[in-house]
Amino acid sequence: MKIAVAQLNPTIGHFQGNAEKIKRFIRKAREDRADLIIFPELAVTGYPPRDLLLYDAFLEQAEKTVVEEIVPLTEGIAVLLGTPWREKDGAGYSLYNAALMLKDKKIISRHYKTLLPNYDVFDEYRYFTPAAKTSPVVLNGVKIAVTICEDICNDQDFGERRIYPNDPLEELFRQNPDLLINISASPYHLGKAGERAAMLRSLAAKYKMPLFYVNQVGGNDELIFDGSSVVCSESGKKIYQVEPFREALFYCQTESMNITPVEAGDDLPGSFAVPDFLQVEDVNWVYAALQRGLVDYMRKTGFKKVVIGLSGGIDSAVIAALAVAALGPDKVLGVMMPSRYSSEHSISDSRKLADNLQMETLLIPIEGPFQQFLDNLNEKGKPAMDLAEENLQARIRGNILMFISNRDSRMVLTTGNKSELAVGYCTLYGDMCGGLAVLADVPKQMVYRLAVYMNTLAGKELIPESIIKKPPSAELRPDQLDQDTLPPYEVLDQLLYHYIEENKHIDEIVAMGFERKLVENIIAKVDRSEYKRFQAAPVLKITTKAFGSGRRIPLAKGFFHNPKRYSKNIGKENQPS
Repeated sequence: MKIAVAQLNPTIGHFQGNAEKIKRFIRKAREDRADLIIFPELAVTGYPPRDLLLYDAFLEQAEKTVVEEIVPLTEGIAVLLGTPWREKDGAGYSLYNAALMLKDKKIISRHYKTLLPNYDVFDEYRYFTPAAKTSPVVLNGVKIAVTICEDICNDQDFGERRIYPNDPLEELFRQNPDLLINISASPYHLGKAGERAAMLRSLAAKYKMPLFYVNQVGGNDELIFDGSSVVCSESGKKIYQVEPFREALFYCQTESMNITPVEAGDDLPGSFAVPDFLQVEDVNWVYAALQRGLVDYMRKTGFKKVVIGLSGGIDSAVIAALAVAALGPDKVLGVMMPSRYSSEHSISDSRKLADNLQMETLLIPIEGPFQQFLDNLNEKGKPAMDLAEENLQARIRGNILMFISNRDSRMVLTTGNKSELAVGYCTLYGDMCGGLAVLADVPKQMVYRLAVYMNTLAGKELIPESIIKKPPSAELRPDQLDQDTLPPYEVLDQLLYHYIEENKHIDEIVAMGFERKLVENIIAKVDRSEYKRFQAAPVLKITTKAFGSGRRIPLAKGFFHNPKRYSKNIGKENQPS
């Protein structure tokens, strides 16, 4: 059997656009005499559709797209298609996460997801009914076991998988299939592709049969899907892995397991690239994932241009370089907004960065409006040199960026990183203003690694060495440095990883060798800053635990890891807020 694997980048709820992509791949596969083409989980709607699944009109449109747009194209080829599907259940219906097998203008079998994830960013029990049973489908004399995403994760040590009481794989394999197919929408985090490929190889070897895995690709809101679709032989050998972060179509002949790549790419602007993707996942994958997430968030929300506040620091420099690589220099505007406390090199470094990236800049000093505020709010306009005045500068800058956004239809990209957002080292309605937080799941040390990587990849200096080497500073008061109120980032990032991603308690982190007073102080900052993150722009997810939908902490609560330390600071903001 000749199987076509279509690694698709759908837009949630864009039925016409998704159907056109699906139909294009079907026509190509039929032209090349494929027997079967397989698409990712919920390819018709895009994943995750979330509460759109609660609207009958949405479900009706999904079903209409399948029946009227896609089924008529299946003469002479079989199509395995992911979509929501309703079954009558008494007076109402049950909704399933389905894989439909289509052939010769008919739906010949329906396969429903059995294991519904309900952890981290997943909430499928809110919408879907789990399958009561599952059976293979026979196609061209081949008995195929069809599974959907989580259905293959039950007995594997894979990420945050949960152990479920029933195992659809065991039920399927008691029916002696010849081939295993899994259609998936598995979001990315650093290391995920390697873990996933190891799991798939293990499954193929365990059940001694070829395995075809097709994963969604692209960014949908904060989630980034890498694709990385895989074919494994019955011995567990990885025969082929698709280039990640791009749409792709390839064929595999099941008798010989020969692979034929056919199409790759989906009209990405700029200089998007995924170099050395088959090597160990590292900063190269983070670079590609952030570009993918930025490009798709822009494209799927309708924005074409961005504006960034250029401070002369590492974070805004990395954001600018990422945006130029993903969108092109003509789509990126950098705005320099110096105050009386800005160093001379903050402007010179920003200019050099912009020259290197060939991007447009504006210089808008904030001294005038800042002094006007001081005159209005302080007696005789004399600076009080307090936290309110520090935040005031950031909020003036936020207003300028939002003005440019409104006037020029540019999305503001916030520049804060995960380390700063975690401890509240950010200003509400100031540097937190924006439509997308590109680096807010990237720890500070990884930001530096991205800068070095992009320079290396370009073979020249994109981000000036002077920016990479300078000590981090918000420059909101004379001689201010991040290290005045924070530990070195190599210490802070480790501590935050244990607390946020591993959910470790204070005592557990102290037992790892961290000083107790420091741990208590940092955790108190993280806990106190939850209200800020609640109001933050959407965060592109590249770690196992990003701020947002995957970490849901109440704002008003009575539980704290260190209640005594928290009570001393109740009602106070962090530096700076």
